[in-house]
Amino acid sequence: MRFLTLSLGTLIFLANICSGQTIDVRSPSLTEPLYRPALVGKGPTALINQINEKELAKKGQKAAVVMFNCCVRKDGKVIWAATYQGSPDSTLLEQEVLTRLNGAKFIPAIYNHVRVDAMFYGSVTFTVVSGKPRLRIFANQETAELKVESDFVEPQPFFGNESKFTGWHYPPSSLAPVDVNGAVNLSISVTNEGILDEASILDEEPPLLGFGEAAIGDIHLARFIPAFRDGKPVAAKVVLPVYFKRSDDFFK
Repeated sequence: MRFLTLSLGTLIFLANICSGQTIDVRSPSLTEPLYRPALVGKGPTALINQINEKELAKKGQKAAVVMFNCCVRKDGKVIWAATYQGSPDSTLLEQEVLTRLNGAKFIPAIYNHVRVDAMFYGSVTFTVVSGKPRLRIFANQETAELKVESDFVEPQPFFGNESKFTGWHYPPSSLAPVDVNGAVNLSISVTNEGILDEASILDEEPPLLGFGEAAIGDIHLARFIPAFRDGKPVAAKVVLPVYFKRSDDFFK
């Protein structure tokens, strides 16, 4: 089980955002839906209920936002997680999110009526309103979606079944002869059936070491849980952040 902090970049804090999701979550005893993304859920083991916002406020955490992704297994358990792109002075929130992901349980993803292991991309916001801490978790990392408080879940690559995705793989040593960390932002378009329609490299750091090509190669193997808007699967174009470390096991 691997939990990492990747503080690369800064995002503007987006306050007062609605966190509701309207996707139908059916009982395991009933027929599973065609598609369902991994979701935070609402039970006692849900991430939203694991994070101690009162303790964060007591320690002095101010308004902040942190992005994270994690691999959610078929049973809802998290087996890999990372935080990144924290806003200024978000260290306490980032540490708390990473710690609580270790024991959190998600609603698992479903593709073609079958539960699958999937990657969840989320955002956590924290603020103090009238002296009371306020924590929100969202199933997307799109600034435009968060600004308008939309009910949007971004596409989630999954493992197994119809997907050949096995995680992110460090470039060959011939391209990256020294051990350095890499970061890539991919622009991807995914159909309402979870099929990758287009993928391109927006930026990569450091350049010329093969990180962008490696990310593109891996993502073209993926099938996705499609994006959901207002509870229904839709086609979507999003930015997918990818981080590389030589020592990582890449989820599987």
